[in-house]
Parts: sequence; structure tokens; C-alpha cells
Amino acid sequence: MITIRKVENKRDLYAFIRFNYELYKGNPYAVPDLVPDLQETFDRKKNAAFEFCEAELFLAYREKKLVGRVAAIINHKANKTWQVRNVRFGWIDFVDDLEVSEALLKAVEQWGRERGMDKIVGPLGFTDMDPEGMLTDGYDQLSTMSTIYNYPYYVSHMERLGFGKEVDWVERKVIVPTKDHAHDANSERYLRVAEMSAKRYNLHIRKFKSHREVLQADGGQYIQKVFNIVNKAYAPLYGYSEMNERQIQQYADTYLQFLDMRLLTVVENEENEPVAMGVCMGSLSRALQKAKGKLWPFGWYYLLKSVYFKHEPVLDMLLVAVLPEYQNKGVNAMLFADFIPIGRDMGFVWAESHPQLETNEKSQGQWAYLECSIHKRRRCWQKSL
Repeated sequence: MITIRKVENKRDLYAFIRFNYELYKGNPYAVPDLVPDLQETFDRKKNAAFEFCEAELFLAYREKKLVGRVAAIINHKANKTWQVRNVRFGWIDFVDDLEVSEALLKAVEQWGRERGMDKIVGPLGFTDMDPEGMLTDGYDQLSTMSTIYNYPYYVSHMERLGFGKEVDWVERKVIVPTKDHAHDANSERYLRVAEMSAKRYNLHIRKFKSHREVLQADGGQYIQKVFNIVNKAYAPLYGYSEMNERQIQQYADTYLQFLDMRLLTVVENEENEPVAMGVCMGSLSRALQKAKGKLWPFGWYYLLKSVYFKHEPVLDMLLVAVLPEYQNKGVNAMLFADFIPIGRDMGFVWAESHPQLETNEKSQGQWAYLECSIHKRRRCWQKSL
């Protein structure tokens, strides 16, 4: 018999967070959740998303053994924007037992019905900045710190429980061209398109030397302007809800400290206003595996070593965004033309794209002149309540 319990205290929350690690212990492709990050994510005082979201966390037990977890979330801002009544499920993990997955999802469904929702969708987080999409292909590929890894049996469970496709995302493995690489001739096109775009629209690249310089630019308002590019560029994409000022500051505080400033690129117009941005980071996946998802006692060492001393050959492409009025004008080429030689000089061999909706033709088209392949697919499931 399966018993579902709500997370009610710090001990329960720790069990919720660490269940993922225990389930995937020893798996060479799974990347564990970082405990402090998730503790803040589910802290109603610290996570700005709780200003427009409500959530409940559930644990599944068979007798006294923990066998599954799931988060039930309602993003009221997204529901209002898209005129839907969706309850989301996220951070779902379970052993290969249909009774467990069914009990977890029924708990989310019931919680959603009690609040007037008529559809369940997921895996999704509070916002697009959280991991989303269940892996449906690419189980033999290393995951990233910002995406979901799951066993193949998850998909079978979803289908048997009556869930269907809502949307799919794809991720690409992109080879960083080298001077003697056959595909480098095509990548040179980015340079030519970038030069034409910069000249035609009076655009230029802006780089920063330090985290402090970013935070202090324009009297502290520059970081808000950069993230507002993301808000406007991502507005038409599935389920997106606009980030507020507190969320933006939260993401800046969390991620800027780990960024190599060479991998942050902003495109500005002639008034020095940002119109596009791209940010990458050396992969922390292996470091997080070695740290086992914890900072102490030695986790910080592996993370700092990977960030500042000896990075992996993989580059994670975290965000690329262009203001709508500058899309299809070669501005993306300016970002890639800046990243390619930097990535090459830093010794990166290939890059991992962030998940992109398979229907987002603008985003899919930007890889035309690079050697790349789709190596992961993931899905958001749905079912009417």
C-alpha cells in the first residue's frame, strides 16, 4: 500500500531533495540536485516565485520506505497570461512501480481540483528558469545542472496513466569549430553576417570584466534591462510567465558568481541599450556528481575547481535572447561570432544547447552553419482533470 504525505518540516524537505540522489546513485548520466539551491527554491520567503505561485510537496511511502516525490504547483501569473487553469507537477521521481507514480500524480490532481484547476501539465517548475520536460530520448547522454534526467520507464508510466503530449523540447550537441575543422568555413559565415548586422543596425558588442561591473552598470539597472530582453523574447513561448524585479535580482545573485565574464555577451544599439544577450557556463555536471549534490564537506572544492581552475570540455549554453524587433536581423550571429573564438581559445570541445521548443522555428534555425545534432528530447505531458 502506498501512503502519500505532505512535506511539513525541514526533515521532510531534505528527504524530498535527496530522494533524487538516492534513486540515481551510481548513474553516470544523472546530475544530482544541489541541496542548498532546492532548499531556497522551496522556501516561501526566499523564492520570489511564491509571490504569484502556490505549491505543495508530496512524498510517497511504501510502509516506511520512501519511494517517490512530486511538487504540485499553480503559477497564477502564467495561468492568467495564457487563460488556462493548469496545475503543474514538477520535481517528480519514483521507483519503477505504477502504483507509486499513480498515487503521486493523483495527489497533484486532487490538490489542483480543490483549487479550481481543470488540467494537469508537467514536469514544469515554478517558472521557465526551473528544470522542465521529462527526458524521452538521450538517456545515455550526460545531463546538465539545469535540466531533468530520468529513467526510461518514466515515459511508460505516463502513457499508462493516460497522459498525452503537451509540448516537446530538443537539445543539441554543438561542435566548437577549430581552425582545421571542415565545418569552420560555415562558421565563418557567422562572422560575415555579424559584421553586416552590426553595420546595418548600428549595433555593437559589450563585454564585462567582473561581476561587480555588471551589477553596477547603469546605476544598478543594467541587469534588469538584460533580463527584460529574456522576458520579451520568451513571452510567446509555452507557459512563460514574466520575471519580476525580485526574481531577476535573485537569478543574478545566484548565477553571476559562477560566470566567467568572457562567456557573457550583450549586444547594444547606438544608444548603448541592450537588445540581445547570451550567457554560457562551463559544465558543472561532473563536479556536481563528485560533490554528490552537497557543498560540505568537499563539494565546494569540486565546484570551485571546475569554475576557476580546470573546467570540463563542455560548454552549457544557458540563455540566448533577442528582442522581438531585432529577431531575424542577424543579431544571433553577433552572439555566436563572439562566442565561437572565445570557446575555441578556452579549450571547449562542444556545447550543450538549452532545451528549445521543437516548434520554435526561429530558435531552431540559428544552428544552420554549425555542426550539431539533436541528442536529447524531452516532453511536457498533459491530462484533463
